[in-house]
Amino acid sequence: MKIALIQHRAGPDRRENLRRALSAMERAKEEGAQLVAFAELAIDRFFPQRKQDPGAAALAESIPGPIASRVASKAAELGLVTVFNMYELGEDGRRYDSSPVFDADGALLGVTRMVHITDYAWFHETAYYAPGDHGAPVYDTAVGRVGVAICYDRHYPEYMRSLGVQGAEIVVVPQAGSVGEWPEGLYEAELRVAAFQNGYYVITRAASQEEDLVVVDLDLARCAESTARKLFWRDRRPDLYGDWLGDS
Repeated sequence: MKIALIQHRAGPDRRENLRRALSAMERAKEEGAQLVAFAELAIDRFFPQRKQDPGAAALAESIPGPIASRVASKAAELGLVTVFNMYELGEDGRRYDSSPVFDADGALLGVTRMVHITDYAWFHETAYYAPGDHGAPVYDTAVGRVGVAICYDRHYPEYMRSLGVQGAEIVVVPQAGSVGEWPEGLYEAELRVAAFQNGYYVITRAASQEEDLVVVDLDLARCAESTARKLFWRDRRPDLYGDWLGDS
């Protein structure tokens, strides 16, 4: 199957950003993609880079809502499994960094919310996001079992392992990063290790500091033959791990 990554800059006109996102979905379909994934805050500038952004709260929308519905309609029109990312206004009135996942018929399969929330230079997320309360779901889609690890969540082996335990075949990692945030190659190394240990694919990297549409061909059937699925799962000792980790 072919997947596509959409990496777009976000300008000040949100409606134009959404239009370009939907257009990119069309290009992905033309290139044969069956699944399409967007970066973190796909149609908004990354406001958590600032400690306070008085306009950010107004950007949050419910899911379903106007933006999610437009993406769902395009997913159905094109027959594309779609992993989006947006600022969500939850039914509880709190705001989340969220990825709605739409099946190829446009049906909303669920919403992954970022679980781990941080605060450091350029990533003042605690000022904007509540910790996700939906766990780490894996979705049965038209193309396979898809998990989502939003940005900071990828650093937690427990989260990445949970996706593997649930049978994820591919994990989408919507993220926004700062220039020079990590040593060269560390991002890829971290995700390759997670993929190796858990028996799934993680999606390749797009061009640095450029708009890009990356299309990759994957054979999800190979997940069943991975070292993790053949050996690591068989030899796990989950009866011990709870005591090791504790609550600290």
